[in-house]
Amino acid sequence: MSHVSASDLEVLRKQLGRQPRGVLSVETRCPAGHPQVVKVYPLLKLASGAEPFPTLFWLTCPGIIEQVSRLEHDGWISKLERFLQEDSVLRISYELNQRQYVAERWETLTAEDRHWMEAQGWSEGFASRGIGGLADWSRIKCLHLHYAHHLARENVIGQWLDEHFVIQPCAAP
Repeated sequence: MSHVSASDLEVLRKQLGRQPRGVLSVETRCPAGHPQVVKVYPLLKLASGAEPFPTLFWLTCPGIIEQVSRLEHDGWISKLERFLQEDSVLRISYELNQRQYVAERWETLTAEDRHWMEAQGWSEGFASRGIGGLADWSRIKCLHLHYAHHLARENVIGQWLDEHFVIQPCAAP
C-alpha cells in the first residue's frame, strides 16, 4: 500500500528519531528534496490488534517542526482559537477543512478496514473527530497537524500561519 522508497523511509527514520509506521506517501518535499509531510494510514496495526489513528498528515521536516513549536510555545493555539470564535468566515473555513480531512481519512481506509471499524462500533466516532482526533471543532489541538494538512492539501490555520509568519523549510541539500 505504501509508495515510499527505501531511501525516503531512511530519511524519515532520521527525521523522526524512530522507525516510521504506516507511511503511505510523501506528500510534500522541502527544496532539498527531503520528505516534509507524509500521509499515514489511519489505522494502526499492532501486535495486540488495531486501533484508529486520527492523524492523516504528519509533518516530518525538523526545521518546520521547530518553527511551529515556537509558535505553539508563544501561545498561538489559544490566540487562533479566539480568532475562530470571533471570525465567522475563518470558523466556517476551519470546519470545512475538518470535514474534508475526516472524509479523506475515511476514504484512505481499505474497504475491509472500514468494515472492521464499523463492526467495532468506531466509525461514528472516527467520522466525528477531526484533525488529530479533535472532537470539539472550535478548538485547535496542534499547529503541527494543521500546518502539515496545509502543506499537503488546504487548511485555513496553516494558511493563516503562512500569511503572518515566515516559516521556512530547509534549503540546503
